[in-house]
Amino acid sequence: MGFQGGGMNGTAIENFVCVIYNVSFMNCTWHVGRTASGDTQYFLYWKTSRKEDLTECQNYIKDNCGRHTGCRFQNVTIENKRAYFLVNGSRSGQNIQSHEKMITLYKIEKLTPPLNVTVNCREASHVCEISWQPPRTSHVKRHACFKYEIVIENKADPEKNIKTTSKPERSIRGNSYIFESFRAEKRYSVKIRATDNGCLVSTSWGEWTTPIEFGKEQLTSTPSYTLFLIPVLAASLVLFLCIVSIYLKKTSATIPQPRGQFHEISPMDFQTENKNQLIKHETEEIITIIEEVA
Repeated sequence: MGFQGGGMNGTAIENFVCVIYNVSFMNCTWHVGRTASGDTQYFLYWKTSRKEDLTECQNYIKDNCGRHTGCRFQNVTIENKRAYFLVNGSRSGQNIQSHEKMITLYKIEKLTPPLNVTVNCREASHVCEISWQPPRTSHVKRHACFKYEIVIENKADPEKNIKTTSKPERSIRGNSYIFESFRAEKRYSVKIRATDNGCLVSTSWGEWTTPIEFGKEQLTSTPSYTLFLIPVLAASLVLFLCIVSIYLKKTSATIPQPRGQFHEISPMDFQTENKNQLIKHETEEIITIIEEVA
């Protein structure tokens, strides 16, 4: 690494870092120089061989002042290549100190998670076989180029995690691991990540896989008798409502209904009816007396 140009000290960028992720994407970022003013602008150029010409960044990352503080790249090929980076700049027509750096690309790759994680358990022998495929890369084809870290968590007791780092042991063969503490009544989760195993692979740990759960769920919050009681209570409620509905239909059917329209008797009609009854009664008595005289 060196500096070019006669710019003022402290105007060059600082903390230049590049990371390759998701196989072929790369981000490079930096901090603005300590003495750089607000109108300072930076430009990044790079190439992957001496025969190539420097190419400027096509997708800059900017800060709130509009200054370039990084670059995004696509379709980056790693293989065994080294990349040469140059960042220079300008400020009101004045030169800014340049920053240059040579990077071996495979060393800055962030490995993807291992692929196709599966768990097959045998309850009788309390053993589970955890299998996976290597992470995706653009330059590594051999499975032996990776080693893995496996974390198995007991969901019922997270504080007693089982953490195993893979090594060239008898229990680790290829892309699989034998978990020998399996209990069928418990629930577990497993996650895996990869790193270099002596090849052209980054020595930094890669991304974790999404945790995969296996085993059985324990119904600690809902007792079994509660699960049985809920449908029984529901069935009893439905039966009760049916009985009430049938009873109401029967009682409404037995109430006698008036055959004709009901007319209220007026005071005049009541007096006339009473008078007629008296006359009838008196006539009957008179007739009876005449019969006795005869």
